[in-house]
Amino acid sequence: MSGVQTIYVSKDDADQRLDRWLRRQFPHLQQGRIEKMCRKGDLRVDGGRVKAAARLEAGQAVRIPPLPDAAEATARARAHVTDADAAMIRACVIYRDEHVIALNKPPGLPVQGGSKTTRHVDGLAEALRFGMEEKPRLVHRLDKDTSGVLMLARTREAAKGLTAAFRHRNTRKLYWAAVAGVPTPRMGTIKFGLVKAPGHGAKGEGEKMHAIHPRDVEDTPGAKHATTDYAVLEAVGARASWCALVPVTGRTHQLRAHMAELGHPVVGDGKYGGSGQENLGDGWGAQLGGDISKKLHLHARSLKIEHPVTRAMLHLTAPLPPHMQHTWDTFQWSPADVPADPFEELE
Repeated sequence: MSGVQTIYVSKDDADQRLDRWLRRQFPHLQQGRIEKMCRKGDLRVDGGRVKAAARLEAGQAVRIPPLPDAAEATARARAHVTDADAAMIRACVIYRDEHVIALNKPPGLPVQGGSKTTRHVDGLAEALRFGMEEKPRLVHRLDKDTSGVLMLARTREAAKGLTAAFRHRNTRKLYWAAVAGVPTPRMGTIKFGLVKAPGHGAKGEGEKMHAIHPRDVEDTPGAKHATTDYAVLEAVGARASWCALVPVTGRTHQLRAHMAELGHPVVGDGKYGGSGQENLGDGWGAQLGGDISKKLHLHARSLKIEHPVTRAMLHLTAPLPPHMQHTWDTFQWSPADVPADPFEELE
């Protein structure tokens, strides 16, 4: 174990989230441990308690409690990754070079750990070293039940470049979703603001985002503007449709909350669409019935981003997960019949 340390934030590291900054200093440190240190008040900034998502300023003093050494932490983390999980996460790799790795994240697999979550991408990344001394670092997130393109950085330089790109929206993310009903018009922009509402559990479990009219955002505490572009690619009568979604902003549960507010929740979305409601073409709900899966039908289909080192433009595409592919096959929807990005011709 190390002793108590105090590290001062440099100008180059200003405006970074505390957890991301800390993990650059100590790559072996797990997200769950960082959040626990914040909750207990062991991790402090300028002497005060702070949350893991707090933004740092140049010159601030970060007090870091004793930490396990890297060798000990790495050995423990590797021991927790089974051979089956290692094979699974390696099979998810859709792009790899010496700087970055891109995965097709399976639905149901969390990106980061928590108090009751021990199996997640961040932990399984130990199996994605491929000869590097450090495991790859997360630079953005997807919801647990959302599948698709997820990027990780293999070096500190790449992590800094990718984090900046995602923070400043120098990316092009496109999602595919099956939604209940058919949005009208078939192409448009959703601009409802979003505000977090607390959940019903003892610690706020089940929290969700509530949509509010754009004119009310400034007067609603905690609310933020949010914008989503959508386009209907195919439809099955009035029962369901295949939509392309582009999150112009990046709010929590933005796509799910926006589509539900539009009256066309993502199929399988129990949180925003009603867990037991079926939509058979004459009602509102997020389940289609029959042999259509009740899992969430939301997939990060593609990502365009400048490579943080070579500056080449990467265009990453992830195949649909099995439950969504079954739905696409059932409705005879084919990627060959639709544009890769239906919004490109409008730009």
